Amino acid sequence: MTQTDHALNLETKVAGAQGAYDDFLNTFEVFKQANDARLEEIERRMSADVLTEEKVERINAHLAEQKRALDQLTLKAHRPPLGGTGESRSAQAEEHKAAFEAYVRQGEAGPLRGLEAKALSAGSEADGGYLVPEQTETEVGRLLSEASPIRAIAGVRQVSTSVYKKPFVTQGPATGWVAETGARPETASPQLAELQFPAMELYAMPAATQTLLDDSAVNIDQWIAEEVQTAFAEQESAAFIGGDGVTQPKGLLTYPTVHEADWSWGQLGYVPSGANGGFAAEGASDALIDLVYCLKAGYRQRAHWVMNRKTQGEIRKLKDADGNYLWQPAAQAGGQASLMNFPITEAEDMPDMGADRFALAFGDFSRGYLIVDRVGVRVLRDPYSSKPYVLFYTTKRVGGGVQNFEAVKLMKFADG
Repeated sequence: MTQTDHALNLETKVAGAQGAYDDFLNTFEVFKQANDARLEEIERRMSADVLTEEKVERINAHLAEQKRALDQLTLKAHRPPLGGTGESRSAQAEEHKAAFEAYVRQGEAGPLRGLEAKALSAGSEADGGYLVPEQTETEVGRLLSEASPIRAIAGVRQVSTSVYKKPFVTQGPATGWVAETGARPETASPQLAELQFPAMELYAMPAATQTLLDDSAVNIDQWIAEEVQTAFAEQESAAFIGGDGVTQPKGLLTYPTVHEADWSWGQLGYVPSGANGGFAAEGASDALIDLVYCLKAGYRQRAHWVMNRKTQGEIRKLKDADGNYLWQPAAQAGGQASLMNFPITEAEDMPDMGADRFALAFGDFSRGYLIVDRVGVRVLRDPYSSKPYVLFYTTKRVGGGVQNFEAVKLMKFADG
């Protein structure tokens, strides 16, 4: 594809995303009218007509589907072509890329084996395999950031060891004010503790036909990156929310929780919604305001809401005391919807609203939750297990967990 062809293709995708965004805004206006009618019926008759309720839910579900389709269109519109010209890469990177392509297409492992020996590689994993080129690993990481909702907002750090250890201060050194010529008494030493984030193995196994691999027009780097994207993103997203911390990263909702009034380090504080399984009939927005302001100002500046699609659908119906909708669509195509002016991240692995469930999180995830990526994505070619297909056993090592218990708060859907 020439540069001109790519530019025309990109313009077409952007135009498609803009059209879908306009349709989304029109549907939201129809939703507001229907929901306003439902609320008026509740005020007049203490309940809404069944047909009105069904209409609101139908439009709300359609909004959710439109939003999902819009997100996909926006993702494709902003996806750049992989790599670049040979002039922009080092000779070593080009050599690695050519050797890796020969391995993937024909199974020739000799050149790759020599390169890894020359680079004093840490060696093959127990299951074997070879490191993908750096640009392919970068592309895998970029696609994951776009497809994995928590990764997109969390802190991410690359390491070369199996465990990342992060010290933190439990008790700081004594400090105080003194006069210009006053004595400086000796201060107490800081007390340190340590958080550990082990990197767990994540794998995917895309398959290809030999005909596909023989096709020189197929970009092998792009193919591998896109094939493992969905598998890696789905597994990561589930683990970052509910992972057990044993064979997976430790998920956000697997840490001890406590009412915000009794919060202490090592626990995640929560605010009750005011009703079991939902929001209180009166003043539903008050619980959301309490959740926002239990977070310190320094964390609110970069805070996100995290919830699944169904919870967002319920929150979309809420209004403040002045009759304004709390949920607002994105200001432009490709943007994020907001709740009380804070962006919303849609994570389908968050639980649905229900009694005593933590279906809503709010905080600065870039400081609150840490994702640890061990450098290196490995691929093992297997042409034997599933003939006539060639399998590519692809692994990466990922860890994660809460690194700052002040930076993220939860909402518990309970009356207290």
